[in-house]
Amino acid sequence: RKIKVEKDAELMCVFTFVVKAFEMEIVPAERIVAQIGDTLILTCNTTGCASPSFSWRTQMDSPLGGKVSSYRTHSTLTMNPVSIVNSHSYLCTVMCDGREKKEKSVKVELYSFPSDPVIEISPSLVAGEQATVICKIPDVYPSHHLEVLLKKDEHVLHETNFFEDDSTNTETKIVTHTFRPTAEDIGKEITCVAKLLIADMDFEHKERTSSQKLNANFGPQNTVIAASPGNSPMEGDTLNLTCVTQSNPPAKIVWSKYLAEESIQHVIKNNVLSVPHVHFNDSGRYICEVINPVTNKTEKAAVDIIVQGAPVITKLSIEPSTTVQEGENVSIQCSAESNPPPKIILRRKSDNADMRPYSARSILLPSVMFQNGGDYECLAENKFGKSKSEITLNVKYGPKNTMITVIPTAALKEGETVTMKCTSSGNPTPMISWKKKKANGESEKISKNATLTIRNLKSQDLGLYECEAYNEFGKEEKAVKLYVQGLLEEPDQTMIPLIIAFSSIAAVAVPAVAILIYVSRQAKINGSYSLVKALRLKV
Repeated sequence: RKIKVEKDAELMCVFTFVVKAFEMEIVPAERIVAQIGDTLILTCNTTGCASPSFSWRTQMDSPLGGKVSSYRTHSTLTMNPVSIVNSHSYLCTVMCDGREKKEKSVKVELYSFPSDPVIEISPSLVAGEQATVICKIPDVYPSHHLEVLLKKDEHVLHETNFFEDDSTNTETKIVTHTFRPTAEDIGKEITCVAKLLIADMDFEHKERTSSQKLNANFGPQNTVIAASPGNSPMEGDTLNLTCVTQSNPPAKIVWSKYLAEESIQHVIKNNVLSVPHVHFNDSGRYICEVINPVTNKTEKAAVDIIVQGAPVITKLSIEPSTTVQEGENVSIQCSAESNPPPKIILRRKSDNADMRPYSARSILLPSVMFQNGGDYECLAENKFGKSKSEITLNVKYGPKNTMITVIPTAALKEGETVTMKCTSSGNPTPMISWKKKKANGESEKISKNATLTIRNLKSQDLGLYECEAYNEFGKEEKAVKLYVQGLLEEPDQTMIPLIIAFSSIAAVAVPAVAILIYVSRQAKINGSYSLVKALRLKV
């Protein structure tokens, strides 16, 4: 409208005022999509009204399900949180100055798709055995628009939808699928894809996915043993036995070695059994037993190990002892080990080049004799080499073969020197002593040396001399009779008889010398030497 103001007829001003018409609006307008659980604020704004009054209601006069706040030019309806009761068309009515009324509506459409699916798979799946995967889609609304896919990597395992569902509130929808996992499935992903497809509704997440890796327990299976450097290592090598198996979770390893009826068990934390510096007795059958504590299954693998190499002499012994007494029973044993088995020769060493074996592995000496003493050697040989060991048999025995040697062997005369030597064998070496028989028959010790020398022979030196050889195992005695031919003190008076004797003896002089030699040899054998007997033999 226009207002005219006059002043002094000279000036006239005209003011024009534009008054806006009464209007209202709702923000958001007409339609709003809200997720259950979120906060939604509807705002009713007015213009062109100095004192508007606001009111809110649902189209069906249902409870508002929210809080109304009115201000000078606008009013809000706050729904916090949005729930299923807010699925209405809301009308905002505005009265302007009590005369004019206007109203507008907005439709609130709800959905619920708040989080990704939850996948549940048993933590102890066993390959080949039936398993169930569960996919849970929490708090879905409206569920009759829900589609669910279960995939293993890119392969679809299961597909389902809830198009026929008539739920009127949020619900957690559950999809289950049963399958049989394989060992090859380990590490693959099970994915649950949930789609809430509402054609005329626009919201942020219309598709949600979750994935979980498969961990199927299986085995043990395909268990084998790898031997390094091989099944036939050389003695002294380091043998590594590796037990290879397929198992999830990793199997517990138990190693066993079987040799004849004896079992030796080793429990280790890994799959490698290491035997440094193998010996022949490490040969045998090794068993790798693998145990899966989850599947409660066991599998075994075996390998036969044969240690090869040159012979090793394991025993060279003399029973009952290396030092024995003559007459005891003696056994000499030799044993060796190798692969291939060795040829064993046990023999007595001698000064001769030809050392013939008594036996392949043992020598039995019943009632052993002193001649059996000495060094024995054991020789073991195969294609990889040979080994030799020696042992000494020490036979203890009393004196034997005691002999007396008299020098000179010709007829003895006063004033000469005679040497008598006594020898004897024994182990330990015999001690030698000399005794001389007295006229009263008693024996008198005269020397502890093996050699007895009498210088400047006299007639009183004649008699019986005894040699005694002794050690801790016995003694032996030999004797010799010594007769001395005296010198002639009056050669003139006896010249004729001596000449006669010499004459009568001359014919047999040569035989007499032969007799003396014979008597001397007999003395060595019999232990008695008599010049008188020698002279009597001459006559």
